[in-house]
Amino acid sequence: MATSIHPAAIVEAGAQLGADCEIQAGAVITRHCVLGDRVVVHPFSVVGGDPQYLKFDRATASGVRIGAGTVIREHVTINRSIHAGEATVIGENCFLMAASHVAHDCAIGSHVVLANNAMLAGHVSVGDHTFVGGGAGIHQFCRIGESVMVAGLARITKDVAHFVMVAERDEVIGFNGVGLKRRGFPRPAIMELKAAFQDIFFTPGNIRTVAASALAAGRFTSAEARRFLEFFAGGKRGFARARRAAVNETDDGV
Repeated sequence: MATSIHPAAIVEAGAQLGADCEIQAGAVITRHCVLGDRVVVHPFSVVGGDPQYLKFDRATASGVRIGAGTVIREHVTINRSIHAGEATVIGENCFLMAASHVAHDCAIGSHVVLANNAMLAGHVSVGDHTFVGGGAGIHQFCRIGESVMVAGLARITKDVAHFVMVAERDEVIGFNGVGLKRRGFPRPAIMELKAAFQDIFFTPGNIRTVAASALAAGRFTSAEARRFLEFFAGGKRGFARARRAAVNETDDGV
């Protein structure tokens, strides 16, 4: 199957399309875009549009990169970076449902699903295999980890660690064990992750300190558990917390 561009689609000069892409009627691919192989863009989506940033200079040479196999449904908007030489990045085999929005300078991993009307503000990062529910809004500069489930209509203003489920306003509501089983995580790793989850979210105190102590003590040895704990060493926005944790909201180490 060769790359196809349907009637009334706009692909600006300078855009780069991989093999076997399909650009459907009414879609817009600006000159700032690089699309991998087998990318499908449905009607009336705009990929590579200018960022919604009041100080942006339209002469800035920035872009958007879309990974192979990603599907972009109707009315999706993906804005280019505000920085010269930089790009908003969508990974491979993602599924961006109708009317979802990815703002400038986001970094989206592979196998990520954004449901209808999901909204990502600027500089958001999303890990592989994460699902963002319909109508959810994510504040700028937030980090959303790997294999996270974000509930529909959630309001996320803090970082969300790997392997958890989050809902409402920054409320961690559980461990995403089902998602990890579907990905084929080994049972010992899942059991260790559950224990690390309990330590982090149900131990009073500074969450960064709790995570650092667990790492230093060597209590968790699997690569998955250590990756979970290492998440808490980064970021600047504080962390989504479990709704039952007896922890002061300001005690995030921020």
